[in-house]
Amino acid sequence: MSEACGRLHNCCKIKPGSARQLGQKTCPSVLESMGFRVGQALGERLPRDTPAFREELDVLKFLCKDLWVAVFQKQMDGLRTNHQGTYVLQDNSFPLLVPMASGLQYLEEAPKFLAFTCGLLCGALHTLGFQSLVTASVAALPACKFQVVIQKP
Repeated sequence: MSEACGRLHNCCKIKPGSARQLGQKTCPSVLESMGFRVGQALGERLPRDTPAFREELDVLKFLCKDLWVAVFQKQMDGLRTNHQGTYVLQDNSFPLLVPMASGLQYLEEAPKFLAFTCGLLCGALHTLGFQSLVTASVAALPACKFQVVIQKP
C-alpha cells in the first residue's frame, strides 16, 4: 500500500499559480473520482463480516476504524458529530501528508493531496447507502480533518 500512496503523492504535483488540466477536469477532481470508485469497491468488500449498520454513526465508526486500517494501516484519531448529520473525522498523522510535514511552505498545497481520500470516503458511504458531501482541511501538517455531511433524502 505504501507504493500506491507514493504514486498518489506523485500523481498530481501542481506548480503554484498553474492548473494542470487533464481533459476537461483538473487533477484534484480526477483524483476524487478515482477515490470514489475505490471507496465503492471497499464499501462492498470490507463490511461482509460486519452486521448491518443501523445508524449513520455506526457507518462513520466503521470508516474510522476498518476502512482506515485497510487503506492506511492505522485508525482515524478522532470522530466528532453534532448529531444532525455532520461529522468531523480527524487524522493527526495522515500518511499522505507526512512527507510534507517538514516545512510550512507545503501547507497551502496540502489540500490537493486529500482529494483522493475525500472521494474514497464519499464512495464508501454511497455504497453503504448514504449520500454525502466530504471536504477536507489542513491547519497544521501532517494533521487533517475530513468533514462529512450526510445528505438527507
